[in-house]
Amino acid sequence: MTDRGAPAARAHLAVRVQPGARVAGLVGRMADGTWRFRVAAPPEDGRANRALETLLATLLGVRESQVKVTRGLGSRAKTITIDGLDDATVAARLETVARQSGADHGG
Repeated sequence: MTDRGAPAARAHLAVRVQPGARVAGLVGRMADGTWRFRVAAPPEDGRANRALETLLATLLGVRESQVKVTRGLGSRAKTITIDGLDDATVAARLETVARQSGADHGG
């Protein structure tokens, strides 16, 4: 029997994105904890936001429909909501990706 009253897991992730990059991926983590990403898509008509959602879904191993830019649609600083995962799981998965890719930490 499942507990229908239990809230579904939902993570919120602070990110900074660089659109129009040559190579898309996780750049690293800033000193304030914000994750930095690059996407190849330009910041036009929401294309960079969609590219970021796709990239995060791939890195986190979730469906694209679970990842949504919820704040900062027209800004480089954004808040991403990930349904089905909690904050600790998202952080652990991104830390793993950062270690494997040699991404910068703390800059």
